[in-house]
Amino acid sequence: MIDLRRIRTDLAGVRAALARRGDAEVLVELDRVAVLDEEHRLVQSARDELRARINELSKQVGVRRRDGDVVGAEALQEESRAIGEQERAMAASAEQLSARIRELLLVIPNLPSPDAPDGTGAEDNVELTRVGPGDDPSAWAEHQRVPHWDIGSELGILDLERAVRMSGAMFTMFRGAGATLSRALCQAALDRNADAFEEVRPPTVVLTDTMVSTGHLPKFIDDAYHLERDDLWAIPTAEVPLTSLARDEILRGADLPMRLMAQTACFRREAGSAGRDTRGLLRVHEFDKVEILAYAAPEQAAEVHAELLARAEGLIADLGLTYRVLDLCVGDLGNSSARTFDIEVYAPGVDQWLEVSSVSWFGDYQARRANIRYRPEGGKGNETVHTLNGSALAVPRVWAAVVETHRQPDGTVRVPEVLLPYFRGATSIG
Repeated sequence: MIDLRRIRTDLAGVRAALARRGDAEVLVELDRVAVLDEEHRLVQSARDELRARINELSKQVGVRRRDGDVVGAEALQEESRAIGEQERAMAASAEQLSARIRELLLVIPNLPSPDAPDGTGAEDNVELTRVGPGDDPSAWAEHQRVPHWDIGSELGILDLERAVRMSGAMFTMFRGAGATLSRALCQAALDRNADAFEEVRPPTVVLTDTMVSTGHLPKFIDDAYHLERDDLWAIPTAEVPLTSLARDEILRGADLPMRLMAQTACFRREAGSAGRDTRGLLRVHEFDKVEILAYAAPEQAAEVHAELLARAEGLIADLGLTYRVLDLCVGDLGNSSARTFDIEVYAPGVDQWLEVSSVSWFGDYQARRANIRYRPEGGKGNETVHTLNGSALAVPRVWAAVVETHRQPDGTVRVPEVLLPYFRGATSIG
């Protein structure tokens, strides 16, 4: 969440930054926070004055009793009790105001980075890099223009019919070499980042506070799977548990940046996606993904962000896929993000650019919600860390792009060289 102190001291600046997102309701909520915060401070001040008066009366009662003035002491005690009731009422009011302020702060999005380009939607994103032939029709052979669901069915490596029979629409099942390809993609992502990232296998279901820490709740409650009986949530990404790994902790500045990675199943309800990119692997309820995440000091964040992007981009390049890197405009940024770079691959069989990785810097927005701090080396006091993360490899769309891009004229699929160590000697899927 946004630092409340910043709203107090620079409301105009915060307002101008949020206005770039183009959501008028957000500015209304920001103004509500400012008004409630002023009221909260007035109530706190009045409560503190009452507490001071109670303490003073307590001293006077002691003096009266020592002097034998029982009647006077009892009168002061009665006054103290009356003031105490007022103080408790004000404390309750202050608590209610604090809770309301927090509720609003939890839905107000992050301030976009000044470096994020202006714009209102995806059409205003800035393309930074393009590698490969792109979506030029002449660059692709006919055998590559086959959708991955047809390739998967023909080769017996993607069984959508039985997956739907088991679990319903938008669930998938890989078989044989298709399952091997899924596992190989994840293992390659883990191995590529093992030089600097600690591997973690976190829980796949988490508490509400864990979802709140990343900003997935309350904003995106309709997209999350909730296990109501146990009040647990199925994670939409390993970002959720990894962000909370150090929740309510104070880290050593010497240990930053701290780099973590995890392979997990991810669950998304995809509310509102009916009929939109729901065929094959383009939009699914469950998928495997390797996430890379870092805690960093503010001065380290830009370099770490560039590192995460380079790592995600490097594996996509080594898979031999056509891809592009986009700098997301403020109107297309996620709620918690200050700056995001998306990697999209081109899948010739479905003739689409598919987002396969978002590499984001969140500033202190998530860490403030999760109460993650660090003690700077040689400094005094504690500071809030910055969090960053990205998809090192999300299986479904990369799987689709691989089988379409590397399909051969005879209908087999060539295994990219980077995945050969995980294919038990096979060089193609046939």
